[in-house]
Amino acid sequence: MTKNDVSVATRGRKRDPERDGAILEATIDLLAEVGYDGLSTAKVADRAQAGKGTMYRRWPTKTDLVLDAVAHMKAQQIDLEALPDTGSLRGDLLAMFQPQDGVRVDRILRAMAGVVSMISQVPGLAETGDYSIFEPWITANEVLMERAKTRGEIPSTADIALAAQIIPSMAAYRALILRVAIDHDLLVRLVEQVVLPALRESPVNPARS
Repeated sequence: MTKNDVSVATRGRKRDPERDGAILEATIDLLAEVGYDGLSTAKVADRAQAGKGTMYRRWPTKTDLVLDAVAHMKAQQIDLEALPDTGSLRGDLLAMFQPQDGVRVDRILRAMAGVVSMISQVPGLAETGDYSIFEPWITANEVLMERAKTRGEIPSTADIALAAQIIPSMAAYRALILRVAIDHDLLVRLVEQVVLPALRESPVNPARS
């Protein structure tokens, strides 16, 4: 194989999901340790033992890198291909909750604090950042709620798009503002006192009011 052949093969090489995962995990670790201001793509490359050139081609800015890392962190917490199916929406929503140890919770909270700093510094990032942070959980809730609608557990007119945002929004408020994780007792109260009543109360049709 000639030098040019090697170059072409290198440029065309597929991404390694495990390698990407290691880089994104290193990003979360550094975000939790030094915050957004102290983080750089070069530091992540050093931590993950990755080539800086490859890093910059994959993530042109550290904002791109952090957004991917946060999405990676959230995707690890929920598998959209294996959502619980307990037979009730209450059971499904509660079954998604996974207790985590204090060290992991602290890492997540510190990383999220770094995300808040990033969003405040980068104009126009709030919408994109929010999507990366909340989208996996909102999508999971929508899937479970549509399933509940199909089996007749909630009305066909239920506002699923709005209800799916309730728990992720509360979890984000507690993580980003209060710096505490959502716990099982609070989750039960949110499901029973807020989410289910909101879904079972059909929206008023303005044309009929």
